[in-house]
Formats: sequence, C-alpha cells, structure tokens
Amino acid sequence: MEQSSQDAQEATPFVPPTIHHSPLLNGESYSSYSPCPNTITPASTSTSPEDSTPTPTECVLGVDEAGRGPVLGPMVYSAFYLPKDLEKRLLTEAHSFDDSKVLTPGVRKNLMQMICSEGHPLHNSCGWAVKVLSARDIAAGMLRPSVGAYNLNAQAMDATIEIIRGVVEERHINVREVYIDTIGNPATYQHKLERIFPTLKITVAKKADSLYPCVSAASVVAKVTRDIALEMCYEALVETQQEKSTEPSWGSGYPSDSKCVGWLRRDMDYLFGWGNECRFSWGTVKELMDGKDAVRVDWPSDEVEETGISDFLIGHGPTTSRKPEGLENWYGSRVGVSF
Repeated sequence: MEQSSQDAQEATPFVPPTIHHSPLLNGESYSSYSPCPNTITPASTSTSPEDSTPTPTECVLGVDEAGRGPVLGPMVYSAFYLPKDLEKRLLTEAHSFDDSKVLTPGVRKNLMQMICSEGHPLHNSCGWAVKVLSARDIAAGMLRPSVGAYNLNAQAMDATIEIIRGVVEERHINVREVYIDTIGNPATYQHKLERIFPTLKITVAKKADSLYPCVSAASVVAKVTRDIALEMCYEALVETQQEKSTEPSWGSGYPSDSKCVGWLRRDMDYLFGWGNECRFSWGTVKELMDGKDAVRVDWPSDEVEETGISDFLIGHGPTTSRKPEGLENWYGSRVGVSF
C-alpha cells in the first residue's frame, strides 16, 4: 500500500503554487505571494514605543523574468528573497542555483519542488512573489491606439514594481538589497526604481541571473512557472478540441520554434485567429492573419460622414446652407432658427 501511494505521487505532475488555474485558463493576469518563511521575521507595523517585537531579518531580493519573447503563453516576473547571510551558503553552495537557461528542465523543476516543499531548508528560509502577465493582456496593452500604447518594457517595469512593493510594503519583509536582471539600459532602469524605492539599495545589471544567487533563484521560479503554465494552457485547449487532430505539443511558444509556428498555422481560425493564449501584437501573428486565407474585416470609421443622420436632425450639413425640408423637421428645429 505504501509503495502504491508513492507511485501515485510520482505519477502526479508537479504544479507549483505559483500556478492559479482559473485566471490562467481565462487569459487573466494575476499576482501570487508565498507565506513569510519561518526563519524570516518581518518588520513590525506597530508604532507603539512599548512594543518590543524582535529585530526584523535583513533580506536580499532578486528579480528576473521568463517568457518575454514568445508568441504563446504568459510572461512571468518573479521576486525571490531570503536572509542575506544565507544567500551564498543556501543557494550557491548547498543547491547550485544558476541562470535558469543553463539548467536542465529536470534540475529547474527539482529546485522549484524543494522551494515549495514544507520542511525543506529552501522552503523554510526563502520566499517568492510572481506576476503572471497573460498573453491576452500583453497584446491588449501593446495594441492600444498609438497615443495610449502600453509597450512591453512599460509592462515589465510595472510588474517589477508591483512584486517588490508587494513584498516590502504589503508583507513588510525587511529587504535591504535588491538585484534585478535588466531589460534595456541598466542605469536608466535602476534610476527609475531608486526614485520609487529610495530606501532600498538597488542594483540593475545585465546577466544578473548568473551573477547574483537571489536573481538565479528568481529566474528558476519564473521559468518553471512559465513552462508549466504553457503546458496547462495547451492541455486545456486539447480537451476542448477533442474532435481535432492535434500535435503532442505546440513547442516552446517562441516564433523561432518550428513546432510553435506549425501549430499557429494549423490551428488558426480564419476569422478570429486564436484564443487568449496568443499574443496578437506579435509580428508572427500579424503575418499569418494577413495571409491569403484569412478573412479580412473592414471596420467602419468613427468619424461622421459629410452626409448622415446628423444632417436630418439639425437641418443642415457641414457643406450646405440649404433650408431644412422634409423629415428633418420631425424633431423640431434648432433654437434661433426660423423658417
């Protein structure tokens, strides 16, 4: 019986607590935070001078992302924090965290399982936060009219700010140092964050995920969350399309992946394209939707035509001074107009 129970556990796919089924499958963005680890004492929110709470634990926090470039699935931003005096010993010496891109999928998933397993030293000492930006919301922001376009860099910056604020200001973790893998110019990025978080020592650097252990750990959390989210979206899609012949996978979701592009071509609805798993603002999608087989839709202009219903309601159009006659008098005449 004990062996059967163990086999059943091993056969059950690992789904980390960073995955929230309902918003993920509905194409919604969401945030998620771990409980405060046992070994970390948060800062007190009391202002009473008689309050004798323990000294808050000084922590270091790293931020990294996964899924910036894919045409399918979400982009995930992750923050990872732990006591400063444990960073090197726990993350580098004991568990060999590194940039998630140089770790195998099996190693990444194993590290994530340890982070999420109660009683494990990583679970007891480390906390995390994730912001999962759905493909639908990413595309909706980027496809706004030109004046209000919400580009990917701005979305990434807002995600970073949100999870840092959620850890430091809302959960009162005593973070003293923050390390972030940059998108774009490191100095510009760092300056913006320093203005928002003036009490934090912030370092923004290229390749931070291979330079700072806390950023390496954040990259693992982000990558595993992104990969499992993509798998779950595909499985849900297959369940709703049982009558269709589907491939075993849509690949990594990147435009450079032939599996991904092949799936996009095969599964495209010639009027609506795809579901909320797809980033419609990507060039790959635009090329396919502009193809010869896609249905073209001409949207009506919001501007009032020279001759339209308004001509009948107010009695004269913008290009004529004729006196009103006929149906336009049905609703009366404008104040001051005599016939």
